[in-house]
Amino acid sequence: MSCPHNNYRAMEDDIHTDFKDDMSYGDYLKLNQVLTAQQPLSYQHDEMLFIVIHQASELWLKLAGHELSSAVKNIQEGDFGHGFKVISRVKQILNQLTQSWNILSTLTPVDYLKFRDALGHSSGFQSYGYRKVEFLLGNKNASLLKVHESDPVVHQELKVILDAPSLYDVTLKVLHDNGLSIDADVLSRDFSQAYQSNDSVLQAWLSVYQNADEHFQLYELAEKLIDIEDSFQQWRFKHMYTVQRIIGNKMGTGGSTGVGFLKKALDISFFPELFELRTHL
Repeated sequence: MSCPHNNYRAMEDDIHTDFKDDMSYGDYLKLNQVLTAQQPLSYQHDEMLFIVIHQASELWLKLAGHELSSAVKNIQEGDFGHGFKVISRVKQILNQLTQSWNILSTLTPVDYLKFRDALGHSSGFQSYGYRKVEFLLGNKNASLLKVHESDPVVHQELKVILDAPSLYDVTLKVLHDNGLSIDADVLSRDFSQAYQSNDSVLQAWLSVYQNADEHFQLYELAEKLIDIEDSFQQWRFKHMYTVQRIIGNKMGTGGSTGVGFLKKALDISFFPELFELRTHL
């Protein structure tokens, strides 16, 4: 016979319950604003799912941008310890974002079509948080700023990030500072332009990997960058596949070709030499 179980947890005497003049959990997190920001434009049940997934994703993207901005500064200043910590955190954020597509995949095509027209031309392509993360990682494209011109504050912040060195740019400067030969035109390039593979960078990374004990900090940095790209590509792929599952090959609400446009992103690498070098080891 099993022992009787008292299925009850009593309130402890010291738990604070009076918040008339004290800051509560909800006050600290501004939950009144956060939890009232879900404003469906239709009466369809699944629109709430669509809104919550995308709002939560934007919060994760905000955190990823915060961490990557710190990582750029850390690597520039030689603070590899904290830089490695926040880069590892970004990897986990991207994994979390990838998992969120599994939840959105429960939205069937029929149910999505019931409220899709209410979205107008709004689209994830217009995500400021996503663009910031891509720019910080090095996928620069000045033409993408045009979609943010209606918000001068956002446009200006993205322009600053576009023109500044990315995480990979500051990493290549560190390679140079550690005695590895990097072409001058790579170090002094226009950071607003998309990064192009360079043989001197490939040879520098090969030297790091072939002498990993001597360059262990740089070797570890390279592997952490690979972790980020790995997680980012998984997120990109899951995004594309979820869209394909829900709308097939329809055009996106923002005017893109939809799945076709998303597939092209899978060919873009933030750190191309880090993948190429593996062929030459």
